[in-house]
Amino acid sequence: MNVFTGKNIRNAAVTGHFHSGKTTLISAMLATAGAVPSAGRVDDGSAVTAYDEEEIARRMTLSNAVAWGEWNGVKVNLVDTPGFSMFVHEAKAAMLPVESAMVLIDACSGVEPMTARVWSYAEEFSLPRILVVNKMDRDTGKAAANGSGHDSLAGALALLESLRNAFGRNVVPVQLPIGQGSAFRGVIDLISMKAFLYPAGSHGKGQVGEIPLELLETAKSAHEALVEFVAEGKDELMEEYFAEGTIPEEHLIAALHEAVREDRIFPVLFASGLANIAADRLLEFLRVYAPAPVERAPVAARATPVHVTIGGSGHPSSSWNAEGTELVTRPVADNQPLSLYVFKTISDPFSGHISFFKIFSGVVRNDATVQNYNRNAAERFSHLAVMEGKAATSVAELHAGDIGAVAKLKNTFTGDTLGDKAQALFFEPAVLPEPAIAFAVEPRTRADEDKLATGLHRLMEEDTLIRFYRDPQTHEFLIAGSGQQHIEVIVSRLKKRYHTEVTLQAPKVPYRETIRAGVEARGRHKKQSGGHGQFGDCVIRMEPLPRGAGFEFVNDIFGGAVPKNYIPAIEKGIQEAALRGYLAGYPVVDFRVILKDGSYHDVDSNELSFRMAGRIAFRKCMEQARPAIIEPIMRVQIDAPESTAGTLMGDLNGRRGKVQGMESHRGSITLRAEVPMAEMFSYGADLTAMTQGLGSFHMELDHYDLVPAAQQEKIIAASAQRLHAEDEED
Repeated sequence: MNVFTGKNIRNAAVTGHFHSGKTTLISAMLATAGAVPSAGRVDDGSAVTAYDEEEIARRMTLSNAVAWGEWNGVKVNLVDTPGFSMFVHEAKAAMLPVESAMVLIDACSGVEPMTARVWSYAEEFSLPRILVVNKMDRDTGKAAANGSGHDSLAGALALLESLRNAFGRNVVPVQLPIGQGSAFRGVIDLISMKAFLYPAGSHGKGQVGEIPLELLETAKSAHEALVEFVAEGKDELMEEYFAEGTIPEEHLIAALHEAVREDRIFPVLFASGLANIAADRLLEFLRVYAPAPVERAPVAARATPVHVTIGGSGHPSSSWNAEGTELVTRPVADNQPLSLYVFKTISDPFSGHISFFKIFSGVVRNDATVQNYNRNAAERFSHLAVMEGKAATSVAELHAGDIGAVAKLKNTFTGDTLGDKAQALFFEPAVLPEPAIAFAVEPRTRADEDKLATGLHRLMEEDTLIRFYRDPQTHEFLIAGSGQQHIEVIVSRLKKRYHTEVTLQAPKVPYRETIRAGVEARGRHKKQSGGHGQFGDCVIRMEPLPRGAGFEFVNDIFGGAVPKNYIPAIEKGIQEAALRGYLAGYPVVDFRVILKDGSYHDVDSNELSFRMAGRIAFRKCMEQARPAIIEPIMRVQIDAPESTAGTLMGDLNGRRGKVQGMESHRGSITLRAEVPMAEMFSYGADLTAMTQGLGSFHMELDHYDLVPAAQQEKIIAASAQRLHAEDEED
């Protein structure tokens, strides 16, 4: 294949709400560019970037995929991203290695919740955004498909107005559609003022013609609006515009390219991926107007990373200490030291690891030895390639700004930075949300148990949002992810790829017990059985502490009533008894113990005796200290369509939740609430039902609070039943 330098490369993330046609449109663009023989389809599993077995089965994109094509001397790298709420975090991770984002809009549905979400991701990374109204061949019912003149554009003009309302006045069409629904047959280029028509069998390549007479006046008006907007704020262009009444096409092209690069304009184009209409115009727009890697400002990096282990993943990942770490910038150029960032990893059972990377500076060549700065390890790039979905094409070298892949790296994971050994720097990974929900996982057989950890850690190398860990209180193994469907995909991949079957269950709620009153009690352990006996005696006072304070032990003995060497044994006995609980077998927390008095025997006293005395004193205090069960309260954030606000708040009230606030933005809402963990285990599926799959949520532990009396009685009864069943088994 040809060698491409940074000025002849375009990198774009294709984003949007789920089912907006991203994967199908990418397949059409690749077929039009001649990168693949024909445009694949999601329905039959032939789409280039939907190659994962789970994606084919579910007919949706679950993780980022990369493909490329050559168009008029330029290499176009496209990153297909998920749009479903439980997998949309992948779209955020795709923003770092690209210079622009194509945001797809379903012609029938307009701006949807995930549209706004991915738009905010691109905004966070200061990426130029190109709006593509896809599925123009579908009948919207908003205008007559066979109408004429302005009527045939009614649906498109209404949609353009809704886009401006959502994303601001900078949304400006650079095309107009010719026809709508089944009559959609081409587009008008408002820059060249030419029509591009796509008869059956055109395979995405338009025939240049004149603008239909019934659309000419509307096109002229839109052209003038585009010219005026591009010239706005540019004195030399405004002078030319006022003097000539327009701007020459070559000047308009250069000015529009600059406006797109500087985020001063968000251009709107029209297409149909399924019918392969206007795919060539999208490729040409990326070639001419999207910024090349060498045109973007250098991506900031840091001189020093902070290594942490996240979620029990078993391998370190880089996080960043923003204070006190030196910022480093390096231009995107071949003559700079090599630096590349791994933004995605595939762990294939047969071919091993495949690491996808973006070269931010320098040139990488096949068989080069490259330093992994995060792991302080050398890696050999002996299988350098570019990816067309799952198909790899070997290459000899890749230049600054390009996206590539390399197989079988030994110590490299997503988020790592590699490069020249003497020129270390560290690119910051995208900050992803924490998992929203966890399920307890049990291997079905002993063989599954042996393979579980290995399979899960391989999957965690692909998806950095997955967590696998053991709950220290319930001793359950938990898998955490963004939602129930995310967890189900993990379990399915475990079975299909690693032949490991597991059973999912809702995790146990880590209830705890506490006290609400200060009390005092004596604990005496005395036993005579011939020879040396056992004697331990202590007087303690227990007092409640604020939530989250844990346990505090205070030695308030004076005069040697209990020898110093026995005092730790009393504390240990109390802690052992607290761990076993009092009401329902849950650990007792948030209390202080003051050791006030006691006595001992010169011969019979020992550490065991005072441990027993501590346990007895603890139990006696619990009888009078008004013990209660406390439960974890989660801080919950819910993003959903504005129309579902009433339903969601009513549902939260039914879950004993307390709504803390609500914000509205672009037709969506963000609800914040505090809800008991016990009420949230089914929330993922319920939220999907309440919002028709358009809602997402995130939750994390906020604090513990008292369980209402009715719930406490149920918890105690359930605990007694569980203990009785365990006794019968023994």
